[in-house]
Amino acid sequence: VQLVESGGGLVQPGGSLRLSCAASGFTFSNYGMRWSRQAPGKEREWVGSITSSGGIANYADSVKGRFTISRDNAKNTVYLQMNSLKREDTAVYYCGGFIGGSLRWGQGTQVTVSS
Repeated sequence: VQLVESGGGLVQPGGSLRLSCAASGFTFSNYGMRWSRQAPGKEREWVGSITSSGGIANYADSVKGRFTISRDNAKNTVYLQMNSLKREDTAVYYCGGFIGGSLRWGQGTQVTVSS
């Protein structure tokens, strides 16, 4: 199982970023996926989840209405579209899934929101 996030970077407040997570080593279309984040000095926070088909996504209140999770099962990739970014969104973002009986995470990608 391998999960590789990309797309992080530095963005100004109010800006947008799209994160990608490329999955391999398992049948991606069979599994729901999730995003979490961890800011410096804080516990990891669940951001949102998406079902295996992509039909349903749920979000933390802190990002609802600003972030959108989607997936392309043909490309074995899950996305996190982040709009109207705030300074408090600064964190390392991880994609993950409960795969093969355990919760697996990628290595993360840094998102920094700053002017």
